Amino acid sequence: MGACQGKYRGLPGQVQGPARAGTGACQGRYRGLPLLGPTSGLMLCSGQTAAAVVVFEPQEKYASNMSREKNRVCAIQMATGPNVSANLLEVERLVTEAVENGAGLVVLPENFAFMGKRDRDLCALREIDHDGPLQEFLSQLAKRHEIWVVGGTIPLEAHDNSKVRAACIVYDDQGRRVGRYDKIHLFDVNLIEANERYVESETIEAGDQIVVLDSPFGKLGIAVCYDLRFPELFRKLLDKGMEIACMPSSFTAITGKAHWDTLVRARAIENLSYVVAAAQGGFHINGRETHGHSMVVDPWGNILAQVPRGTGSVSCKLDLGYLASLRRNFPTINHRKL
Repeated sequence: MGACQGKYRGLPGQVQGPARAGTGACQGRYRGLPLLGPTSGLMLCSGQTAAAVVVFEPQEKYASNMSREKNRVCAIQMATGPNVSANLLEVERLVTEAVENGAGLVVLPENFAFMGKRDRDLCALREIDHDGPLQEFLSQLAKRHEIWVVGGTIPLEAHDNSKVRAACIVYDDQGRRVGRYDKIHLFDVNLIEANERYVESETIEAGDQIVVLDSPFGKLGIAVCYDLRFPELFRKLLDKGMEIACMPSSFTAITGKAHWDTLVRARAIENLSYVVAAAQGGFHINGRETHGHSMVVDPWGNILAQVPRGTGSVSCKLDLGYLASLRRNFPTINHRKL
């Protein structure tokens, strides 16, 4: 149901070969780990705090990018570390590649800018709503490339001064902020198999508002990571008109292996919607491992393309005509009784 492309960087030691794909017409390739080249945009100049900002001049190749048709949606995958500047450089590189492949809507993973040794380290990057270097970076990224950006999550001020909101901010192709979603469901679990304990509620203050936005690609419903396990949230998004679920995530290796594909496909099938799921995928400085497998799924549950592990992206053309036809001819949404 969509023509797809993807590429990703393999982890050190991986054998080169074709990227795994789903049912769409897909292309992909492993890459080594090249040095980061010149970039552009607004970059933080510290490892863990927003100490300074440097503005780089745009690269000349952007001029040719702007003339291309940008009709694909893209999921970016990363293995974020504690160095904010390096992470933003990687975002810039991956988004540039996505735009070259025709992406007009890019979804970043949860915590794209920072993952530290402790969850509480995130509080050092807390920003005031509408004002801060991470928000400026996302706005300039969207404006410079003339794309829509679903900005993963960044830490914004909370009502509780000891916590942050995990905010996903969406920017249009002029760099204007068009919506903000604060993660509602918080990951407070014990993973006995890995001897890992997660208590997001100690650091993050939960949101309580759903968000559906109009865009040139369709109506975007926003959810984040653990939200995926709560189908009632997606029903509410559907009732507000959602056609494409955009989902920044950071599933653990254990929960991802067990449930990620199943849950992403289930949310697509239940709601007869596309899902663009952008994930963290790799090893992190806190010793934890994330599952990766960023993917684009169609309303019938077909995985159009995905990135198995490492850093990279997948992009697809979505067909809203197909979505409308499917909802009309297989009207499970209208058959609800409860």
